[in-house]
Amino acid sequence: MIRIDNLVKSFGAKRAVDGISFTVERGEVLGFLGPNGAGKSTTMRMVTGFMPPTEGKVSVGGYDVAESPLQAKRLIGYLPENAAAYPDMSVEGFLNFAAELRGLSGGARRKALNRVVELCFLDAVLHQSIDTLSKGYKHRTCLAQALIHDPDVLIMDEPTDGLDPNQKHEVRNLIRELGQKKAIVFSTHILEEVDAACTRAIIIDRGRIVANGTPGELRAMSDLAGAVTLQARGATAERLSELGRVD
Repeated sequence: MIRIDNLVKSFGAKRAVDGISFTVERGEVLGFLGPNGAGKSTTMRMVTGFMPPTEGKVSVGGYDVAESPLQAKRLIGYLPENAAAYPDMSVEGFLNFAAELRGLSGGARRKALNRVVELCFLDAVLHQSIDTLSKGYKHRTCLAQALIHDPDVLIMDEPTDGLDPNQKHEVRNLIRELGQKKAIVFSTHILEEVDAACTRAIIIDRGRIVANGTPGELRAMSDLAGAVTLQARGATAERLSELGRVD
């Protein structure tokens, strides 16, 4: 569903993304990991067509994002970091507006609205204006707009950022559920989210891919995977050595 070939993005002399290539198939949830400034958000903006690449190609559902942008974008739901919404609109009004932009009308629009309200647990705030919502509900509303047209491809930038533990759990469960039928890419710098929601993960650093594999494969690459570090105070080396031999 997503194919990226030798993707490069330069800002002056700086290469924010430096020749990366990967694919994502339907039924995969790909975690895109890396420290802040690694190139995650820049890559996602190029995948969605929000930003043109300096070099390389992106195709979604067989459509080149640069050459056939409308066909490619129809297949994509996008949740950017700090996603914007119209604060004076109600949740219902905003989602109806998003559905209309996606070409939905009449019964199809009502059905789509009911589906995303249920998926994102928005029923309690449906008639509230967006500027009165908590951060968690604002985030759910923006996620709902990304899902309103039931896209085949879902791109999410830090989808659990700023959420409380219960909300993080809900979003991770939703990602896992949606990932059974869609191709999903979401960026994070939280390692526990890989185990919680991903079937595969890519680690990017300074614009380059440094690791690509399942969560189990990535753990196996580290000599310290599963290791536990203990610190003891007031004990002699001899005593610690004796304890270390006890089963």
